[in-house]
Amino acid sequence: MNIFVLIKQVPATETKIKINATATGIDTTGIKWIMSPYDEFAVEEALRVKEKNAGSTVTVVSAGPQRVAETIRTALAMGCDNAIWVETPEEIDSFQAAKALAGVLKKETKPDLVFTGKQAIDDDCAQVSQLVATFSEMPYVTVALSAEYGAGTVTVKREVEGGTTEIISMPTPCLIAAQKGMNEPRFASLPNIMKAKKKEIKQYKMADVGVTDGDRKIKLVNLQLPPAKQAGKKISGDAATQAKELVRALHEEAKIV
Repeated sequence: MNIFVLIKQVPATETKIKINATATGIDTTGIKWIMSPYDEFAVEEALRVKEKNAGSTVTVVSAGPQRVAETIRTALAMGCDNAIWVETPEEIDSFQAAKALAGVLKKETKPDLVFTGKQAIDDDCAQVSQLVATFSEMPYVTVALSAEYGAGTVTVKREVEGGTTEIISMPTPCLIAAQKGMNEPRFASLPNIMKAKKKEIKQYKMADVGVTDGDRKIKLVNLQLPPAKQAGKKISGDAATQAKELVRALHEEAKIV
């Protein structure tokens, strides 16, 4: 099977975000970058399918600036066979990212399966998987909890709002966007980490995969951090006094009653 997994590099979850000087993005100085956690489930699922199907290969694909290579090598260390990087500017929107990734799928050997995370944890847009599938004219399932792989078909259990699930069957080639809990992502061994550092990463420019600056559909006008939380206020006195003070504070200070 020819399996592709699409990943995104994002700031580590413990990163303290700072706004850049123009208030149109984050200040990337000193940020630790990681693979988006949902994409880890996608990589693991791709590797498990490969291990059950002799002769299969897994190719990891990502789009972004030079630093993305580090995260691509993380996927290689986990067990991916090949790697492709589409070099893009720091700021691209979901449409451009999806078009770039779909462009790679069209240029490479036809995929049997494509995996990705249900969303990236930096912007939580959850748009790229659907757009890639649409550009590639293949069926897809999002928020996948598990999957069974047959001859030319995949049956996926996906999460639906309200805690319910639904079962969807679709033909291959298809795209599956993984939810947390689809599997348990493996840790890369030290030997594999060392091997990954030496593996070649195939590179494309945006123009190579049919993407231009003019493809951008969304422009971030302004980015702001939420206002700092005010310290809590303790109300003393008996119950009647507390109730009276609470009503006053809600009316005069919070202005919500």
